[in-house]
Amino acid sequence: MGEPATGGAGGHTPRRPRSSGPPKTAPKPASQSASKPTARRSGPAAPPPVAGADFFVCDVVDVIPKDDMASMEHPVFSLSTRPDRRVLKYVHGETMVEITPSVKGLATIHDKDILIYCISQLIAAQNRGEPIAREVHMKAHDLLVATNRETSGDGYRRLREAFERLSGTRIVTNIETGGTETTHGFGLIDAWAIVRRTRSGRMVNVTVTLSDWLYRAVLTKSVLTLHRDYFRLRKPLERRVYELARKHCGRQREWRVGLEVLLKKSGSASPRRVFRRMVRDMAEEDHLPDYALALGEDDLVSFRPRRPGLSGRAEESGGPLLSAGIHDEARAVAPGFDPHWLEQEWRDMWVARGRPALRSPDRAYLAFCRTRAAAGKA
Repeated sequence: MGEPATGGAGGHTPRRPRSSGPPKTAPKPASQSASKPTARRSGPAAPPPVAGADFFVCDVVDVIPKDDMASMEHPVFSLSTRPDRRVLKYVHGETMVEITPSVKGLATIHDKDILIYCISQLIAAQNRGEPIAREVHMKAHDLLVATNRETSGDGYRRLREAFERLSGTRIVTNIETGGTETTHGFGLIDAWAIVRRTRSGRMVNVTVTLSDWLYRAVLTKSVLTLHRDYFRLRKPLERRVYELARKHCGRQREWRVGLEVLLKKSGSASPRRVFRRMVRDMAEEDHLPDYALALGEDDLVSFRPRRPGLSGRAEESGGPLLSAGIHDEARAVAPGFDPHWLEQEWRDMWVARGRPALRSPDRAYLAFCRTRAAAGKA
């Protein structure tokens, strides 16, 4: 067996610590999807959750994909399929993001699959009432299968390269996560390790330590559900445009954005004329999950949900629809607040109150925004 390869954390294959008190009964897992139940790996049953565990073990094979809202909004990941060593800086309103690559290049939108997998596992565990931790242990094969990647030798090699880019890419930002604005520098992951390899060199068990910034998004559930077909999108721009549509359109009836703004938000390095052609091709192919895209003659790009009741979170299916442009009104009544974050809180409150019928969802949402702004906290 080969020596452990590490990117900041290493060591032997860990075991779950034993509880010093009486055994605790694990909560019965809640269904993650009405049509597709959660599946666990075959084999011995996982030990009961341990309070205060130092690490989290991914023991569920099939979970609903979740993505953090901050990196969905801002162009943190490179769309290039070749090593991208540019230093990127993005300023929008009061938000600033500066991304600096390592010699391996910037983390790519496909590298983000690892973070989505980790976030999805942690959110699923939270929903089951289990303890979680920043250090995530997983089977490499499960990660590759869940994210629709090859399980060949090349697949494992590319997975290691993704770990290196994620840990090497440094970010300086004042993006809020969990209602807290912090200006500091960090990596997307603090550490990674291959804690066991086969004789052929393929990794078996891997460990990823998420940054505090991403972990805070998990703890506060600042995440959105992705369509499972997200991992089937092979073109980087398709993935990025879907993320933006998911973040901005959500469950509104329509989201409109100018081509120039979409180009900036996507992080694409393509000239405007090339970007316009790519967006037009995307609209003609019409295979984005959840949303139909259209490009008008005035360079206005519109997104419409393919079906009503798209879920911001799994438990919100069938929730109220908001009008296009409502977030602009929310910014006016609650200046300095993220309207998408406020929408998530409003929907959580609506669910907690038993999903009451709303005569005007727009007015109810804006009233909530005013109240939160008056309270002076997000």
